[in-house]
Amino acid sequence: MIKHLSEDIRCVFERDPAARHLLEVLTCYPGVHALIFYRISHLFWALGLKWIARVISHLGRIISGVEIHPGAKIGRRFFIDHGMGVVIGETAEIGDDCTLYHGVTLGGTSWQKGKRHPTLKNNIIIGAGAKVLGPVTIEANARIGSNAVVISNVGESQTIVGVPGRIRGEKELGSRKSGDKFEAYGVVSDSEDPISESLEQLTDRIQELEKDTTFLKKQNIDN
Repeated sequence: MIKHLSEDIRCVFERDPAARHLLEVLTCYPGVHALIFYRISHLFWALGLKWIARVISHLGRIISGVEIHPGAKIGRRFFIDHGMGVVIGETAEIGDDCTLYHGVTLGGTSWQKGKRHPTLKNNIIIGAGAKVLGPVTIEANARIGSNAVVISNVGESQTIVGVPGRIRGEKELGSRKSGDKFEAYGVVSDSEDPISESLEQLTDRIQELEKDTTFLKKQNIDN
């Protein structure tokens, strides 16, 4: 647990340029506070002391504004930036090197017991306000844009935007590697929104039709 917490703290300096020194991170980062409470509560949960685990988790929620169920499984070097309003459900599973921004929900869509929350593989970024709902799987290196709502599986290296979530810039995503430049809020600058692309194509087509219309009018006048 101590090793994981140490890695959680060190990764803050890699992903937040506002972090200046260790004391600042330990005292002023609610995402770090939430993880400290989670790591402790998860230990008690694994020991079968579930009521104590829930009490510790609840204290962490009061202090940090982040709600992480002690039954969730979270990997190494996990970072919650800003923190407020993040909710991670009981059966959620999160791999290594993942980042969540404020307002993110990893929620369930069923009242039935069993697996009902998302599974995130390694190196995933989920932007502010995004919702990933149900027992879906988000494959490695995926990006979920701010305020997106994801209710189905996401493939490796895909970026999802919108409500409901849709693939953005799919043709550009196959080359992303885990060591690529960090992309805050799940935004990829070199990919295009499919709606924007469609509007651009429509505008180009209208311009072509206007040119054809002008040409035909000129032909009629000449005749």
